[in-house]
Amino acid sequence: MVEEIGTTDEGDLIINIGPQHPATHGVLHLVITLNGETVRKVEPHLGYIHRSIEKMCESLSYRQFIYSTSRMDYLSSHINNHCCAMTVEKGLQLEVPERAAVIRILMDELTRIASHVLWWGAMAMDIGAFTPFFHAFREREMINDIMEETCGARLTMNYMVPGGVQFDLHPNFHRRVKAFVKQLRNKLPEYDELVTHNAIFKSRTKGVGILSKEDAISYGCSGPTARASGVDCDIRKTYPYEGYEKLQFEQAMSTDGDTYSRYLVRMVEMRQSLSIIEQLIDNIPEGDFQAKTKAVLKLPKGEFYSRVETARGEFGVYIVSEGGTTPYRIKFRSPGFSNLSALDHTVRGQKIGDLVAIMGSFDLVIPDIDR
Repeated sequence: MVEEIGTTDEGDLIINIGPQHPATHGVLHLVITLNGETVRKVEPHLGYIHRSIEKMCESLSYRQFIYSTSRMDYLSSHINNHCCAMTVEKGLQLEVPERAAVIRILMDELTRIASHVLWWGAMAMDIGAFTPFFHAFREREMINDIMEETCGARLTMNYMVPGGVQFDLHPNFHRRVKAFVKQLRNKLPEYDELVTHNAIFKSRTKGVGILSKEDAISYGCSGPTARASGVDCDIRKTYPYEGYEKLQFEQAMSTDGDTYSRYLVRMVEMRQSLSIIEQLIDNIPEGDFQAKTKAVLKLPKGEFYSRVETARGEFGVYIVSEGGTTPYRIKFRSPGFSNLSALDHTVRGQKIGDLVAIMGSFDLVIPDIDR
């Protein structure tokens, strides 16, 4: 929905883009100042689906609060839950069984691929190519079927628990994951043919929406948005967790900082996630999938923080405990808010037609921001 709401004294046009409806997913309201077709300013208006998740978590137990983060970046729900569980485990000084750690990484990387595949289809559709969206869902459905068979859910997983994972792997897990890896390996060249090497797509994204390394750092960007600008910030490499330090994979990076670079980083990252899965799928250790814990968890008095690499960047969980069964204070550091803060700087001076392409390359999930 685009609605003209007025002009300034200088002759600039101010328009609203969105929100479509407060009940829909991904409600973002942009107030844009235009001079002709040139963007002079972009002001995001947030809060349409704000649910005060952090405050709600203060009345939930250390088992319950974990799953509120599935409702933030719902395309990284496994990874968000993983970080919450790690923070509780840090407070309890609880060691996770090796089998559980490997299962967690497998689920995280499948989640990352599912998110990137959906982004790839949506990004192409934003620019005008409708067909890739259907191709993207073909592979994404394979992952969703694996998730559903393993933990009973396809979006908000509720699978990570303090001490490990809720259930052991389904007997079909190994076979279906290997089939998916083979399928995506065969289809990624098709993705490149449809979009990556497409002349129209390149002309719409190369040299458009440049974010320098210094500005990416200044705005606190993380994930593919920052790495496309040359920022070394993959948490799996800089602060490895759960065994990532034992795995062989490359940090996807570029130095151009434009919309096309942000696209390429995610394409490379999908291939690296496939490599991680291939290293683990035939080497899942035997043993327990969950450490033994008390029915009611109490963290000692203190402050605890953990961070992980989601599909969009650094997600951090900060807990202040007073020694009770619920947290005194919880703060989530989600990647979406910081990445969105760089949008105005990146879009200024570009054409209104480039706005959607630039915003699509940031891969924003609005509930991650409106928390």
